[in-house]
Amino acid sequence: MRKILLSISLLFAIPTANSAEFNMRPGLWEMTTKSDLLALVPRIPADQMQNLTNFAKQYGLDMPKISNGAATSQVCITQEMSKQKIPTFLNQNQYGCDIKDVVQTGADYKINLICEGAILKGSGVTEGIFTSPESFTGRTEFKGVVQGNPVNERAYTDGRWMGADCGTVQPLRAHR
Repeated sequence: MRKILLSISLLFAIPTANSAEFNMRPGLWEMTTKSDLLALVPRIPADQMQNLTNFAKQYGLDMPKISNGAATSQVCITQEMSKQKIPTFLNQNQYGCDIKDVVQTGADYKINLICEGAILKGSGVTEGIFTSPESFTGRTEFKGVVQGNPVNERAYTDGRWMGADCGTVQPLRAHR
Protein backbone atom coordinates (compact mmCIF):
# COMPACT_ATOMS: atom_id res chain seq x y z
CA MET A 1 0.00 0.00 0.00
CA ARG A 2 2.87 2.41 0.72
CA LYS A 3 3.94 2.03 -2.92
CA ILE A 4 0.51 3.11 -4.16
CA LEU A 5 0.24 6.00 -1.70
CA LEU A 6 3.71 7.29 -2.55
CA SER A 7 2.95 6.97 -6.26
CA ILE A 8 -0.19 9.04 -5.76
CA SER A 9 1.74 11.60 -3.72
CA LEU A 10 4.36 11.91 -6.47
CA LEU A 11 1.70 12.23 -9.14
CA PHE A 12 0.03 15.08 -7.23
CA ALA A 13 3.38 16.85 -7.14
CA ILE A 14 3.11 17.80 -10.80
CA PRO A 15 1.56 21.22 -11.44
CA THR A 16 -1.88 20.64 -12.84
CA ALA A 17 -3.12 23.92 -14.26
CA ASN A 18 -2.42 27.33 -15.60
CA SER A 19 -4.62 30.03 -17.03
CA ALA A 20 -4.86 31.69 -20.39
CA GLU A 21 -3.76 34.94 -18.75
CA PHE A 22 -0.90 33.32 -16.85
CA ASN A 23 1.03 30.55 -18.62
CA MET A 24 3.87 28.54 -17.11
CA ARG A 25 7.14 29.35 -18.76
CA PRO A 26 8.34 26.41 -20.87
CA GLY A 27 11.65 24.84 -19.96
CA LEU A 28 13.26 23.11 -17.00
CA TRP A 29 11.41 23.32 -13.68
CA GLU A 30 12.46 22.18 -10.21
CA MET A 31 9.53 20.95 -8.14
CA THR A 32 9.57 20.14 -4.45
CA THR A 33 6.71 18.33 -2.72
CA LYS A 34 6.48 17.87 1.04
CA SER A 35 4.18 15.42 2.83
CA ASP A 36 4.02 13.12 5.81
CA LEU A 37 3.80 10.21 3.40
CA LEU A 38 7.14 11.10 1.82
CA ALA A 39 8.68 10.92 5.29
CA LEU A 40 7.98 7.14 5.18
CA VAL A 41 10.30 6.59 2.20
CA PRO A 42 13.28 5.42 4.30
CA ARG A 43 11.12 2.49 5.48
CA ILE A 44 10.25 1.26 1.97
CA PRO A 45 12.09 -1.95 0.99
CA ALA A 46 14.54 -1.72 -1.93
CA ASP A 47 12.39 -3.85 -4.28
CA GLN A 48 9.38 -1.56 -3.75
CA MET A 49 11.56 1.52 -4.34
CA GLN A 50 12.62 -0.04 -7.64
CA ASN A 51 8.95 -0.47 -8.57
CA LEU A 52 8.35 3.22 -7.74
CA THR A 53 11.31 4.20 -9.89
CA ASN A 54 9.82 2.20 -12.78
CA PHE A 55 6.42 3.86 -12.19
CA ALA A 56 7.99 7.34 -12.38
CA LYS A 57 9.77 6.42 -15.63
CA GLN A 58 6.39 5.53 -17.20
CA TYR A 59 5.57 9.24 -16.90
CA GLY A 60 8.93 10.35 -18.24
CA LEU A 61 10.20 11.24 -14.75
CA ASP A 62 13.34 10.25 -12.97
CA MET A 63 12.70 9.22 -9.38
CA PRO A 64 12.94 12.43 -7.38
CA LYS A 65 15.48 12.96 -4.67
CA ILE A 66 13.62 12.24 -1.42
CA SER A 67 14.87 13.34 1.97
CA ASN A 68 13.35 14.73 5.16
CA GLY A 69 9.79 14.25 3.92
CA ALA A 70 10.33 16.15 0.65
CA ALA A 71 10.68 15.00 -2.96
CA THR A 72 12.59 17.21 -5.37
CA SER A 73 12.59 16.59 -9.09
CA GLN A 74 13.31 18.31 -12.36
CA VAL A 75 10.55 18.42 -14.96
CA CYS A 76 10.67 19.58 -18.58
CA ILE A 77 7.61 21.60 -19.64
CA THR A 78 7.26 22.04 -23.40
CA GLN A 79 5.74 25.08 -25.12
CA GLU A 80 2.61 23.04 -25.92
CA MET A 81 2.26 21.84 -22.31
CA SER A 82 2.62 25.38 -20.97
CA LYS A 83 -0.50 26.45 -22.88
CA GLN A 84 -2.76 23.62 -21.69
CA LYS A 85 -5.30 24.13 -18.93
CA ILE A 86 -4.89 20.47 -17.95
CA PRO A 87 -1.81 18.69 -19.28
CA THR A 88 -2.91 15.64 -21.30
CA PHE A 89 -0.63 13.28 -19.37
CA LEU A 90 -2.80 13.80 -16.26
CA ASN A 91 -5.98 12.64 -18.02
CA GLN A 92 -4.74 9.05 -18.28
CA ASN A 93 -4.40 7.64 -14.78
CA GLN A 94 -3.93 3.95 -14.08
CA TYR A 95 -5.74 4.30 -10.72
CA GLY A 96 -9.06 5.36 -12.27
CA CYS A 97 -8.97 9.06 -11.36
CA ASP A 98 -10.53 11.87 -13.39
CA ILE A 99 -9.92 15.60 -13.19
CA LYS A 100 -13.17 17.54 -12.68
CA ASP A 101 -14.25 21.13 -12.19
CA VAL A 102 -11.16 23.12 -13.15
CA VAL A 103 -11.58 26.66 -11.81
CA GLN A 104 -9.11 29.38 -12.75
CA THR A 105 -9.11 32.98 -11.66
CA GLY A 106 -6.09 34.89 -12.92
CA ALA A 107 -3.07 33.09 -11.49
CA ASP A 108 -5.09 31.00 -8.97
CA TYR A 109 -6.27 27.50 -9.81
CA LYS A 110 -8.38 24.79 -8.21
CA ILE A 111 -8.92 21.29 -9.56
CA ASN A 112 -11.12 18.54 -8.14
CA LEU A 113 -10.03 14.93 -8.53
CA ILE A 114 -12.48 12.02 -8.42
CA CYS A 115 -11.15 8.46 -8.16
CA GLU A 116 -13.45 5.49 -8.74
CA GLY A 117 -10.99 2.77 -9.69
CA ALA A 118 -10.49 -0.72 -8.29
CA ILE A 119 -7.38 0.33 -6.32
CA LEU A 120 -8.26 3.88 -5.37
CA LYS A 121 -11.60 5.43 -4.40
CA GLY A 122 -12.06 8.93 -3.09
CA SER A 123 -11.70 12.56 -3.92
CA GLY A 124 -9.12 15.27 -3.76
CA VAL A 125 -8.47 18.88 -4.53
CA THR A 126 -5.42 20.72 -5.79
CA GLU A 127 -5.21 24.47 -5.22
CA GLY A 128 -2.41 26.86 -5.94
CA ILE A 129 -1.17 30.07 -7.36
CA PHE A 130 1.33 30.97 -10.03
CA THR A 131 3.21 33.81 -8.37
CA SER A 132 4.84 34.48 -11.75
CA PRO A 133 5.31 32.55 -15.02
CA GLU A 134 8.44 31.17 -13.31
CA SER A 135 7.09 30.01 -9.94
CA PHE A 136 4.06 28.46 -8.28
CA THR A 137 3.00 27.12 -4.92
CA GLY A 138 0.14 24.79 -4.14
CA ARG A 139 -1.33 22.06 -2.01
CA THR A 140 -3.17 18.83 -2.70
CA GLU A 141 -5.52 17.02 -0.33
CA PHE A 142 -6.90 13.53 -0.94
CA LYS A 143 -9.34 11.56 1.18
CA GLY A 144 -10.52 8.09 0.32
CA VAL A 145 -9.69 4.40 0.40
CA VAL A 146 -6.67 2.66 -1.11
CA GLN A 147 -7.02 -1.11 -1.40
CA GLY A 148 -9.58 -1.04 1.43
CA ASN A 149 -7.43 1.13 3.72
CA PRO A 150 -8.53 4.68 4.59
CA VAL A 151 -6.19 7.48 3.57
CA ASN A 152 -6.21 11.21 4.26
CA GLU A 153 -3.14 12.73 2.57
CA ARG A 154 -1.99 16.33 2.21
CA ALA A 155 0.98 17.47 0.14
CA TYR A 156 2.52 20.90 -0.49
CA THR A 157 4.34 21.68 -3.74
CA ASP A 158 6.55 24.55 -4.85
CA GLY A 159 7.90 24.95 -8.35
CA ARG A 160 10.48 27.24 -9.87
CA TRP A 161 11.67 27.68 -13.42
CA MET A 162 15.35 26.83 -13.85
CA GLY A 163 15.90 27.83 -17.50
CA ALA A 164 14.70 27.46 -21.07
CA ASP A 165 16.97 24.47 -21.83
CA CYS A 166 15.80 21.16 -20.38
CA GLY A 167 19.17 19.55 -21.06
CA THR A 168 18.81 15.78 -20.70
CA VAL A 169 15.48 15.96 -18.85
CA GLN A 170 12.73 14.65 -21.14
CA PRO A 171 9.21 16.18 -21.25
CA LEU A 172 6.50 14.44 -19.26
CA ARG A 173 4.38 12.00 -21.23
CA ALA A 174 1.13 10.11 -20.84
CA HIS A 175 1.08 6.76 -19.05
CA ARG A 176 0.59 3.91 -21.52
